[in-house]
Amino acid sequence: MAEHPYDVSQAPALKWLRGRFNVTDSLHGDRFWIRQTGPSSATARWYVTPLFLALVMVEVVDLVFAVDSVPAIFAITTDPFIVYTSNIFAIPGLRALYFALATTVDRFHYLKYVLAVLLVFIGSKILVADALGLAKIPPEASLGITFAILAIGVVFSLWKTRKAAAQ
Repeated sequence: MAEHPYDVSQAPALKWLRGRFNVTDSLHGDRFWIRQTGPSSATARWYVTPLFLALVMVEVVDLVFAVDSVPAIFAITTDPFIVYTSNIFAIPGLRALYFALATTVDRFHYLKYVLAVLLVFIGSKILVADALGLAKIPPEASLGITFAILAIGVVFSLWKTRKAAAQ
């Protein structure tokens, strides 16, 4: 099956925005809003630029990631204050981490597999503690296992890609 590139113009949030706002076809420097005359009117109206749409889409993705991480935090603690504040602080931190990892993604080739193992561990921890009624894994042990899984993945990736980095 051939992979098709994702067409961002079909995103529901983007379609909703285009239906609610007048949108220009081109960028206008670093401006989010501009005032110009429309194709069928002589009076000037406010238009949003594609830069504004990009900003809104980034924030929608941040919100999705924040909501998506709530179950993972509940695997560590059930204190609502910690759950909500950690999500609030995670949003800017995740964006910074993304840009840091994006520049070195070639060196961390195996990181996606390690993250899959980490998600299996967290899911198993929830299953063991809640569904099966067995003893909970202590937070210190859980954090240590999480750190060890990530460290092994990073070290393995760096070791396997060391020749490509030297070139």
